[in-house]
Amino acid sequence: MEAGVHELTAAYALDALEPDERRAFEEHLEGCEHCREELAELWQATDALALAVVGPEPTPDLRERILAQARAEPQVVVPLAPRWRLVPALGAAAALAAVVALAVGVWGVRLSGELDDARSALEQERATAAVLADPASRTVPLQAGDGKVVVAPDGRAVVVLGLDPAPAGKTYQLWVVPGGDIEAAASGGIFDGEDATDLELVDGTVASGDLVAVTIEDEGGVDAPTSAPIVASEPA
Repeated sequence: MEAGVHELTAAYALDALEPDERRAFEEHLEGCEHCREELAELWQATDALALAVVGPEPTPDLRERILAQARAEPQVVVPLAPRWRLVPALGAAAALAAVVALAVGVWGVRLSGELDDARSALEQERATAAVLADPASRTVPLQAGDGKVVVAPDGRAVVVLGLDPAPAGKTYQLWVVPGGDIEAAASGGIFDGEDATDLELVDGTVASGDLVAVTIEDEGGVDAPTSAPIVASEPA
């Protein structure tokens, strides 16, 4: 079994593990320095591959140069029966140029957004793994709900939960509650609860005496809790 866990490093780096395999590997990662080093090297490699697929961004004058070339093409006139009236026809090159220019613009915007999303997800995965693998991290039990909170020495925290998917139109929202004062709660992020086990990195930091809570809120999240927590930790 131990050899099998070691072999999961590459799949974990690519987020290709089943939930039970992922849990087993993360538990193994806490005590295996070799796997942590190998995982760091694989993450560097995946970063490089992600950047390699991105070509140069279109220059701002690309559309104008294409259209200028199209306008230089001679205009075509087409006789229309039965009145023999000559009308200018839209040059195929100009139409194609407009489509190409629009496609290039859309492609650039979409690719940039997808790359940003991938980088953000990768950074969250790394931060989550770092908290869970840090031998100095401490586990804080829950006083309500099933799961735990793992807090690193620098205050970064990961909530480990098993929740059903959030109801339609709703989301789960994390809160950092200073000294248990719910009125002073600060949002720690939102999640949908789509995985069998949710590993959620808390936005911000958790200080000594803080609680971490989860409420069900409207989709997109809210500025302050509107319902009683369904999950609440002991003081950190």
